[in-house]
Amino acid sequence: MVVLKFGGTSVGSIENMIHVKNIINNGQKKVVVLSAMSGTTNALVKISDDIKQGQTKEAQRSIDALQYTYVQTISALITNPELHQTVSDYVTNVFQNIESLVNNTHSNLIYNTIVAQGELLSTYIFTHYLLQEGINAKLLPALDFMRIDKTNEPDNFYIQQNLNRIMAEGNPAEIYITQGFICRDAEGDIANLQRGGSDYTATIIGAVLQAKEVQIWTDIDGFHNNDPRFVEHTKAISNLSFDESAELAYFGAKILHPQTVMPVRALDIPVRLKNTMSPNAHGTLITNQVHGEGIKAIAAKDGITAIKIKSARMLLAHGFLKKVFEIFERYETSIDMITTSEIAVSLTIDDTTHLQAIVEELERFALVEVDDYMSIVCLVGNAIIYHPDTPNLFQILQDVSVRMISYGGSHNNISLLINTSDKQETLKKLQRYVFESAPVLV
Repeated sequence: MVVLKFGGTSVGSIENMIHVKNIINNGQKKVVVLSAMSGTTNALVKISDDIKQGQTKEAQRSIDALQYTYVQTISALITNPELHQTVSDYVTNVFQNIESLVNNTHSNLIYNTIVAQGELLSTYIFTHYLLQEGINAKLLPALDFMRIDKTNEPDNFYIQQNLNRIMAEGNPAEIYITQGFICRDAEGDIANLQRGGSDYTATIIGAVLQAKEVQIWTDIDGFHNNDPRFVEHTKAISNLSFDESAELAYFGAKILHPQTVMPVRALDIPVRLKNTMSPNAHGTLITNQVHGEGIKAIAAKDGITAIKIKSARMLLAHGFLKKVFEIFERYETSIDMITTSEIAVSLTIDDTTHLQAIVEELERFALVEVDDYMSIVCLVGNAIIYHPDTPNLFQILQDVSVRMISYGGSHNNISLLINTSDKQETLKKLQRYVFESAPVLV
């Protein structure tokens, strides 16, 4: 058994759906996790926001436009008259249900219900397309087995019991299709694993089924050694360790959800990143094995806010840092980087939801400075802090204002906090030094 996940771009057009069908139709038993068709989730989020703001006419226009897109899609994809009618009725029912929420209570439950429809639509349509093509496929509703607990972590026992039960019911299939991203919460209400959570769904299922491999199919040939949106001549990385991939995903590499590798790493289930449009390319294989030393990749994370907390009276006093951390814990705000000096501590966050309240509490016992529009540039590789050429990196950053450096907290990661306005030039400089000129650190 293998688990394959396809992102929104991979199922975003008729041509791409045919590509996916050809990839998965190889006689091997598998579970296929699908995202919503590209653009659908954004459209559903907008519909939900319009409803929340009382913009009912705008919401209705968006619903009609999105429904028209799906009518066009199934008309072109599902040509069997009986199956076409079945799918058309389903799509009509989904959009009628969305319309029934336009004047409903504005709550997170309504938001989650609306946003979940994208995955429900894509999987229903694609499953019936496979049946039309004579492929033994079966739909596994994720809302029947995927659940998170009260701490928003996967309820693995519940998932295992119910997934195995559902798969054992009825006649076995060659290909099981299910939804990524969506789930139920501990109360049984519709919830989700946050944006990008379809990757996470795939590895949760892979761990529960003890799959041979989990494959994440997208529109790029695996992890690249730098961000191809800002730097030219980047290359795909053939092999990464779980630790390296987790660092890259957390610090900005968009190809993988940050939590993806967690369910499978302890079971040593490989994760392979592949390109739907280039299925014969090697992609990136992520395992527990380590390949080489030195810097393998560079990533950048935007939307960072830096907070400097200064107090000559209390910094060295017992309990000062505990008091600081308790404030962030109370507001459920994670810290990315942290550095200390004799009279100050600086740290970064990427969630500013409770920033004002946090600052107000900190100001009761310290002077606080806040800087936004910051980015973290992360250099990742095995044992890079021990590599003899690594210190030379800082010589090329003389023209870049580096606010903070995290060096030594992890063997696999060096992080630099810079102004977002300097990000693109910093990535280019590092690309030239690390990957395009001697000494090469990989």
